[in-house]
Amino acid sequence: MLRFPPIIILISTLISCQLAPSPAPSESTTSQPPAPPLPETYQTDYLNPLDIPHSYIEPTCRALRYKWSPFNSKPGTVVMIILFKNINRGTADLPDSITVVDFLILMSQLEEQGFEAINAERLQAFMERNAPIPPRSVILVQDGNQSADYFDKNFGEYFARLGWPVVNGWVSEQNVDENLRLENFEMEYENFVDHQARGTTSDVVLKDETAKTVIVRELQGSLTGFADQFGKTPNVIIWPNGGFGIRPIEAARQLKYRIGITQNPRGPIMFNWVPLADDFDPERPNLIPEGRIVDPLMTLPAYPAEEALLAIDTARAIGNQAAAYAEENKAAELGYYNIVCADEYGPMPTPP
Repeated sequence: MLRFPPIIILISTLISCQLAPSPAPSESTTSQPPAPPLPETYQTDYLNPLDIPHSYIEPTCRALRYKWSPFNSKPGTVVMIILFKNINRGTADLPDSITVVDFLILMSQLEEQGFEAINAERLQAFMERNAPIPPRSVILVQDGNQSADYFDKNFGEYFARLGWPVVNGWVSEQNVDENLRLENFEMEYENFVDHQARGTTSDVVLKDETAKTVIVRELQGSLTGFADQFGKTPNVIIWPNGGFGIRPIEAARQLKYRIGITQNPRGPIMFNWVPLADDFDPERPNLIPEGRIVDPLMTLPAYPAEEALLAIDTARAIGNQAAAYAEENKAAELGYYNIVCADEYGPMPTPP
């Protein structure tokens, strides 16, 4: 049997490659036009200069397809996240509370200004792939465990009349009162209250210095508690008492949480657009810089209830301005998509 040294085989291969004739250029072949430059991310003067919009969808082609598909939310769709600690129906002062009078004014203004409440599942779908939601949406987050009487008195009218759900940051305590659990289970079943994770201990604060055992207890414990108490898996972690950090967020991601809500009132959010701060602000020392964590979906900003009323006009203005900016740049972005993206991602869907 003949054996050829590898060097001879390699030389023969190279020669055969050289001898292969190059195809003659076709006269019908036309060069691809250069892709137009993409516009900058929409910026706004309505927010604090340190609260910079961060995008998170990669690659660019996927972001453009989600943004401009006619089956998705239109550019400028805006979401306010509002966090309620206490709705005070009495005269005594309660920490982090909003009076019932101010609460009623806030809810009335949200309705009059065209906002609609959505649940956590719709928020996740919108933020991850621009799934359809109302053009002006709001997430009403009630922090901590509450009774059916509390929810009925404060939010019941809006659920009955408008179908507005409430997202509840539920503390998965091991020894939770059984009557309280049953009440909340019934409200979950009715789609009135959408319970989401808030750890297992009411006064805990998670940060990078927190022991690993505590982080696991709070995050894994919520998953275990939800399976036992509600028969569901939460997709949102409402960071307990506003604390978070790189290590807690990495742990939450490993446990398959998809959304995290902070207590930083940076502004409203839009698809692929989350205002975050990269640096500490001495004027707002209680706000944790979250931009450098580079996970906007796990650090979504929320307005405290007592500040939300004044923020409604800001959210509306940002949504309107962002929609106009997107329309100005639509041709350039679709042109880029057709040249750079269409071969791999397919043509942009057309309206039905």
